[in-house]
Amino acid sequence: MTTHPFDQAIALEHSDLRAGQFAGATSPDYWNMVGPFGGTTAAVILQAVLRHPDLLGAPVALTVNYAAALAPGAFEVLAVPVCTNRSTQHWTVQISQPGAEGRPQVNTTATVLTAVRRDTWGESDLPMPAVPPPAEVERFAIGPAGVAWLDQYEMRPVSGTVPARWDGRLAHSESRLWLRDARPRALDFASLAAMSDLFYPRVWLRRATRVPAGTVSITTYFHADAALLAEVGTGYLLGRAVGQQFRNGFFDQAAQLWSEGGALLATSNQIVYYKE
Repeated sequence: MTTHPFDQAIALEHSDLRAGQFAGATSPDYWNMVGPFGGTTAAVILQAVLRHPDLLGAPVALTVNYAAALAPGAFEVLAVPVCTNRSTQHWTVQISQPGAEGRPQVNTTATVLTAVRRDTWGESDLPMPAVPPPAEVERFAIGPAGVAWLDQYEMRPVSGTVPARWDGRLAHSESRLWLRDARPRALDFASLAAMSDLFYPRVWLRRATRVPAGTVSITTYFHADAALLAEVGTGYLLGRAVGQQFRNGFFDQAAQLWSEGGALLATSNQIVYYKE
């Protein structure tokens, strides 16, 4: 059986399992202009924690800081559980590649919170927006050259598509779309982390101006457990993203992901750098 491209992209070999050291390599299938798709990098970070022998519980929060773009080729991941309590565990993770004179250069840092969840009262104050079902929404066309990762996802925009004309007119920054892996793959925590970063920079939609922009840091909160992810399977997720504040070269955008059944699976917030 052929391995799914996403599993190949986040595959890790044990360099020193007990020390939390893993080896991986970038995937051309998830390339994004000058480096890997940031969602894939976030998934690699999470995968290192999930494969660590000292793991306690399941992911609750993931923060990834993109200090520099990963270069094509091999990289090393170091995942360290810095504090473990009875029900929660805190991690630091970093990705490095050979730099000047062959010395390791850290280009991604992260923190992860995992926990043993308990059955409690629960409710959502973010109901899923009313939108047409996926079958009634046209699929997004193939992405531009050099952005291979777009081909790995099936996206059906409901509103807030990439501007058809870059004419500088101001608009609202909200997008809504159905999404899933282009090649069917059951949803898990790693793929949910990647999909939380699937939305293009909100400044493009807000201003209809194509300016250089890139995520500096993203935090994803996981509201689903393994059982709920299994219910989703290979189905669609509804994603919503909106900008919040644009100022002095940075803006933040918030995003939510729901299952087709209306369950809120994850929320995220990221800070993005942009130039005039």
